[in-house]
Amino acid sequence: MAERSFRKEVEKLRIGAGEEFAGEGILAITKALLQSGVAYVGGYQGSPISHLMDVLSDAQDILGELGIHFETSANEATAAAMAAASVNYPLRGAVTFKSTVGTNVASDALANLASGGVTGGVVVIVGEDYGEGSSIMQERTHAFAMKSQMWLLDPRPNIPGIVKTVEQAFELSEASNTPVFLQMRIRSCHVHGSFVAKDNVRPSPSMRDAMENPVRDLSRIVLPPASFLHEHEKVEKRWPAAVDYIQSHGMNETFEGRRKDIGFIVQGGLYNTLIRTLERLGLSDSYGDSDIPIYVLNVAYPLVDDEIVTFCSGKNAVLLVEEGQPNFIEQAIGSLLRNAGVGAVLSGKGVFPMAGEYTAQVQRAGIVKFLSNHQAVFRPPTDPMEQVAEFVSEIDGFVPPRPPGLCTGCPERPVFASLKMLQEELGEFHVSADIGCHLFSILPPFNIGNTTMGYGLGAAGASAFNTESDKPAISIMGDGGFWHNGLTSGIGNAVFNKSDALTIVVDNNYSAATGGQDLLSSKGDHGGRSTQHPIETAVRGVGVKWTKTVKTYDIGEMRKALKEAVTKKGTGPKVLVAQSECMLNRQRREKPLFAKAVSDGKRVIKERFGVDEETCTGDHACIRLSGCPSLTVKPNPDPLKRQPVSYVDNSCVGCGNCGEVAHEAVLCPSFYKAEVIFNPGGFDRFVWDLRQKFISWLQKRADQRRLRAA
Repeated sequence: MAERSFRKEVEKLRIGAGEEFAGEGILAITKALLQSGVAYVGGYQGSPISHLMDVLSDAQDILGELGIHFETSANEATAAAMAAASVNYPLRGAVTFKSTVGTNVASDALANLASGGVTGGVVVIVGEDYGEGSSIMQERTHAFAMKSQMWLLDPRPNIPGIVKTVEQAFELSEASNTPVFLQMRIRSCHVHGSFVAKDNVRPSPSMRDAMENPVRDLSRIVLPPASFLHEHEKVEKRWPAAVDYIQSHGMNETFEGRRKDIGFIVQGGLYNTLIRTLERLGLSDSYGDSDIPIYVLNVAYPLVDDEIVTFCSGKNAVLLVEEGQPNFIEQAIGSLLRNAGVGAVLSGKGVFPMAGEYTAQVQRAGIVKFLSNHQAVFRPPTDPMEQVAEFVSEIDGFVPPRPPGLCTGCPERPVFASLKMLQEELGEFHVSADIGCHLFSILPPFNIGNTTMGYGLGAAGASAFNTESDKPAISIMGDGGFWHNGLTSGIGNAVFNKSDALTIVVDNNYSAATGGQDLLSSKGDHGGRSTQHPIETAVRGVGVKWTKTVKTYDIGEMRKALKEAVTKKGTGPKVLVAQSECMLNRQRREKPLFAKAVSDGKRVIKERFGVDEETCTGDHACIRLSGCPSLTVKPNPDPLKRQPVSYVDNSCVGCGNCGEVAHEAVLCPSFYKAEVIFNPGGFDRFVWDLRQKFISWLQKRADQRRLRAA
């Protein structure tokens, strides 16, 4: 169950030649794949291309009608290895994953693919996740493209241009026998627009045709002596063929300007921001009619030397807008201009920051500095955004930071509350964390986790601590990471090396961090996939002897299982499966059903939790052990007390974690559970009236006692 359904939108994928297709970037890419005659698509979800996987999943009927094979891959390496189908056969294929974390996982398969080369076009759609909004380490796909000599496309965030680039990417791949990266930045993935569609194309040959007519070419296999020849082939044949195609098909774009003495070179994905910045400086309109000439690198690698020399010749200075570091493009262009004898001064990281996202504000500062250096007079117009920046700077010291955290009712929260209570009892443990929602446990209020080394590598990250100690290492991974590669690299490795560590697998039914996609262990019945394969069965299959599955909200049982696991010696690796459904996905499923039942007049009950204000002591230990966003504070109703009391706001989803934590940690007994009845029946009203009368009688009796005592 993904976080968003595209079942209505995917019907637009059926439209034919001459019709207008309108939608966001993700849908446009999918349509472009169908128009290009793609034969197979695979991938692994992750921002900002998770929705591309969701679109393809929802479009299974359309893909089936066209004879296109699609599957959600176990990990990025699996996806990349699918492209082996295009090595010997003229089959067009596409795989997709998230940025550098995806290329890192897929690197072995991609390196082999790039070495041997391809017959059919292969496009690797990479969701570039760079900048302050990113959830990963700050690296660039550009480095991998250079390392393996795979061409890197970075199209302007423009729907017709993106569609054209997808189609050209397959042609470029086939013309140069090289797999191609299509880098889609976050804004490109979700930009909206329209284009004139073409008919969808059935793959020819089909996958069935290839299977029934096998082809074997020993020169394409990465094995000596062929592997030594591949490097020469890349330089002598594939690279020139790629440059020729890029140049002859005008993949890069030049926009002429009124100024002749200066110019801009910009990565395609940054073009829209550059135009907006120039507009704010009074140097362009919103449609891209710029005073300054702009050369757009829709192909960031390889560079086309002739085009760059032509653009820079006759200019006094050129500004390169290259986001991220190292400054690969700046180094290459600088060397090119020097060797070609072009006198234009090249500016880049000298006026822009070396690292970080090039937002409009960052670009404005760099462009103003560049223009001030290379023309006699330039007075930028007053920019309201500067006043906003000054205001933000002024209040920065007064506004507390707001780090990311687990959702309200998240089933992972009680796991970390239990682990925190265990450490309070037995002392600190080394905790090896993992990629996923559970990584938020490293932040307050839990402060749990020492390192994280990659998706599904939680247990592997603790492998060096396989030594004699009274305190075994504890590692954590999610069900997504477990099936991604944790079963082999973590659990299997621990069994083989007779580790005595504990691995907690947080099983919330979905790959929750990537958008709620189904997994092998998902409890629901997925028509197109095989699910309901328990994690506990899998770990027993690789040799784990001690394993338990515990419902996360049962904190008492969770604490008991954790203590047993860390104190039991000599049994090999222990695996504790902490199981409860992702609350976000559960709410997505249950809220519409609940609302419909209420509107239909059916009797439904909603559980809510609260805090008795008179019982609350105000020490807020419950908040420090829970951290739920719905558990907050409000002023103390007692005028003689200054300490605010705990309070459960209306975002509560009734998971009960706060009360369980308070009970298990022996905190004040101030939590209560209430049942809100919608569309109550006659018996409900009778019971309510009876309760109110009894409570009123008790209240009057208490008041009379106080009066007599006075």
